[in-house]
Amino acid sequence: MRDPKKLTSDQLALGDMSPGDFRDAAHRVADLAADYLERLPAYDVLPKIAPGATRAKLPGAPPAAPEPLDAILADYRSIVEPYITHWQHPMFMAYFPSVASGPGILGEWLSATLNSNVMLWRNAPSSTELEEVVVSWLRQMLGLPQTFDGMFTDTASISSLLSIVAARHAVPGLAARDEGLSGRDGVGRLRMYASTEAHSSIEKAAIVAGIGRSGLRRIPADGEYRMIASALQEAIVEDRAAGWTPFCVVATLGTTSSTSVDPCEAIAAVCRRERLWLHVDAAYAGAAAIVPEMRPLLAGWEHADSIVVNPHKWMFTPFDASLLLFRTPETFRDAFSIVPEYLRTPEAGGVHNFNEYGIQLGRRFRALKMWMQIRWFGVEGVAARLRDHVRLAQLFRNWVDADPDWELLAPVPFSTICFRYKNGVDLDAVNAAILERVNAGGQVFLSHTKLSGTYALRVALGNPRQTDEHVARCWAFLKAAAAK
Repeated sequence: MRDPKKLTSDQLALGDMSPGDFRDAAHRVADLAADYLERLPAYDVLPKIAPGATRAKLPGAPPAAPEPLDAILADYRSIVEPYITHWQHPMFMAYFPSVASGPGILGEWLSATLNSNVMLWRNAPSSTELEEVVVSWLRQMLGLPQTFDGMFTDTASISSLLSIVAARHAVPGLAARDEGLSGRDGVGRLRMYASTEAHSSIEKAAIVAGIGRSGLRRIPADGEYRMIASALQEAIVEDRAAGWTPFCVVATLGTTSSTSVDPCEAIAAVCRRERLWLHVDAAYAGAAAIVPEMRPLLAGWEHADSIVVNPHKWMFTPFDASLLLFRTPETFRDAFSIVPEYLRTPEAGGVHNFNEYGIQLGRRFRALKMWMQIRWFGVEGVAARLRDHVRLAQLFRNWVDADPDWELLAPVPFSTICFRYKNGVDLDAVNAAILERVNAGGQVFLSHTKLSGTYALRVALGNPRQTDEHVARCWAFLKAAAAK
């Protein structure tokens, strides 16, 4: 135990931290949070730390007696904060952006304070109705028709899983909710479709939903990594003839590797003809629709049966927040609703009980941070920041285009650039070495992917703290690494 003289009376008695002690502690934590955001540029994005180093600084057993807040916060400052990978840093340009804005952080704090479990209207009336309103606000911001309802989940992986289970439920006569899929006579194997560029979470959803990896058919992509709609049509006809039961298509608007956009209008037409569920994975790029002039890139998604957009990617929202929109809420409710006696309330049928539309009973109050964020930035403020990220991406793209030693490997419709250094014998090895050198310095963090088997470097922008200077520094680090 640390110095007992610094323990509070709350720690030495039964009960919780008193409001007075909480207020004092909260001010200190708020200062720590603000100081962190202020000193971010002084940190390396990637900490210089070996595996096991943090664990070695921590005791193997929990403290038997209370410890003073001074000691706890001091350990946070010395052990935790300096040795994370700093996703908030403007030089973090790996994967996709996942940035927590100031108003979003404040909303997250208040959400934790209220600790509202948004499962039933009865136990979370204002929380439930605020979620309804914020979902409607976001739908309007994205320019989608009023026919869509929705809710928040944690990640796109869960939003897509719920959508695929709902699509399975909508198959006429299947009754998978009650009868399952295994060991049944007369039940053909289900088939779903996604492009070769679709996210791995779609494959995982096929596993969990009982479709199996072999039940997911990957449709080839064109030279710009977009699903070929004619190949989708041919695959469906071929599968029906072979005894499969096609039921769902996943179109990706903003693929993970290259951010390419599947031709949703053409895919939606195939789904209408074949009476298949269309799920749109727009986890990353869906936010682009907040910018009116970018909406044509997502044309056709208004025909979807379900859509996922993650505000915790390109909308600077604290992790986690995934927006799931659906055209027929009753399909989701029919697929998932189980109401035992202990969950029955007098308002049933007249209100949203969000637990009936998915797997989770307990649900976090995610709408509060979104509500605060949208109000603080305004729709125009969000759009202006997204436009600037696209501008920065085009700036970087132009540098790559203008340099004879480098080349683009994919279109740049949004704020992510895929490219490579093109001098050398084994270009995959050369570019892997460049990435290793750049990341080893710790001052910028980039990731990679493979496009048609080719190793590609990625720069993913989308942090409201990023400026031209940060993007120029990234380019300078890359050129210096290539020169070695």
